[in-house]
Amino acid sequence: MSGGGIFILVLFVAAIIAAAIYSAVAARKRREELFALAARLGLNFRAEKDHSLAAQFGFLDKLAQGSNRYAFNVLSGQYRGHTVHAFDYHFETHSTDSKGRRQTHHHYFSFFLLLLPMSFPELRIMREGMLSKIAQAFGFDDIDFESAEFSRTFCVRSKDKRFAYDVCHPQMMEYLLANRDLNLEIEANALALAFPSRLSAPQIEFNLQRLLEVRARMPEYLFVKV
Repeated sequence: MSGGGIFILVLFVAAIIAAAIYSAVAARKRREELFALAARLGLNFRAEKDHSLAAQFGFLDKLAQGSNRYAFNVLSGQYRGHTVHAFDYHFETHSTDSKGRRQTHHHYFSFFLLLLPMSFPELRIMREGMLSKIAQAFGFDDIDFESAEFSRTFCVRSKDKRFAYDVCHPQMMEYLLANRDLNLEIEANALALAFPSRLSAPQIEFNLQRLLEVRARMPEYLFVKV
């Protein structure tokens, strides 16, 4: 190998090492910030992998993807009168490249859970997008509402349309239209929000507040046992 080639190789290796060090330092700093946030909010914090949440709430669509599923950096406990969990989440998918080699893909996102006092049918409220439109083309219809803007913006799916209409009343639709990044799922005793990346400590606190704001807009008659 020529001198120039060796120099490029050294730079490449140095860049990889520097990136690994930066990633490790950033991850440690974020864990420290999450620990401080949990302490301030009166929540517990666990940095290590937690497979139990994936198993316990595997009925939620976002937690049922791929393999090697686990939560980590988990904040949990009582928050303003509700039992909540906020955590990073990991799962793996696999593919085969053009040479027949198996490749593993790691996926990470942030997830928020609030435990409900009753069990409810599945309800998904997510931003309308290309995937939802493709699903509709194959017969997976979403539910339309009187608000044309809400129906254009969000894809709402539930086998129980009455429950969907109960949850998506005018005040809830107004709130979701003002918070269009929310991806909401209700099923069994869980109310959940999912985000496509790992959020910072301030973003986690902000979305814990939004999780409670969504819960506050669920009509109280839904929680009356009949």
